[in-house]
Amino acid sequence: MPNFSHDAQLVQSSPLKNALDWASRGKNCWADKPAAIVSAGGGFGGGRSQYHLRQVGVFLDLHFINKPELFVQAFQQPPKFDSDGNLIDAEIRERIKQVLLSLQAFTLRVQKKD
Repeated sequence: MPNFSHDAQLVQSSPLKNALDWASRGKNCWADKPAAIVSAGGGFGGGRSQYHLRQVGVFLDLHFINKPELFVQAFQQPPKFDSDGNLIDAEIRERIKQVLLSLQAFTLRVQKKD
């Protein structure tokens, strides 16, 4: 398996690293694609993972939006998720909506340049 992720295993999960590596084999399906990153976790792990994924994205030719950033502190009160893992926090839902709207606008700008 190729290692295009430049030691992503230091911060990212094995399934994510595997997906990045396999999808970049042969014809890189990540190439020249707009993308957004959202993380949910505790402490600073999500932020570090996002930073590292941005570094990896350079080698995959991904184009991440810069704003808004979203780091969900999943274990702080009030609860963000129910017992089934469904997002229940209205503020986080709104912030995700803003990330998606920004990604949509960025994607449309990138498509116009082609």
